[in-house]
Amino acid sequence: MAKEKRNIEFDESIEESGKLFSLRDLVDGNLLTRKFVLKQARFVLLFVLIAFLSIANRNHAEKMVIHMNQLQNDVKELRSHSITISADLIKASRQSEVVRMVNRYELGLKENLEPPKKLTIEDK
Repeated sequence: MAKEKRNIEFDESIEESGKLFSLRDLVDGNLLTRKFVLKQARFVLLFVLIAFLSIANRNHAEKMVIHMNQLQNDVKELRSHSITISADLIKASRQSEVVRMVNRYELGLKENLEPPKKLTIEDK
């Protein structure tokens, strides 16, 4: 049983019969050899290229959104850390805290109990 070699040319009989395509033609590959498919090949390739670009653009956009969300979370964390450090510094700079730390480390400093005096220049 010798296999017949099929000639891949335009099948005019199918085109004239008005039958667009069947499942057998799709599986067999004959659908791709028809004239109307070959005439529209450039447009099909253009649509495929646009689809690939669209998919790539969507993936890139999703990665950028994920990266932006991570950066926003980092900013929130750093902001809260900054507020904590600022509150600790304000607490440590209070006069009562300074006195307590001087007494704890025994620096020998004494607190000035007199209020500060304002110096003024008298006009002559």
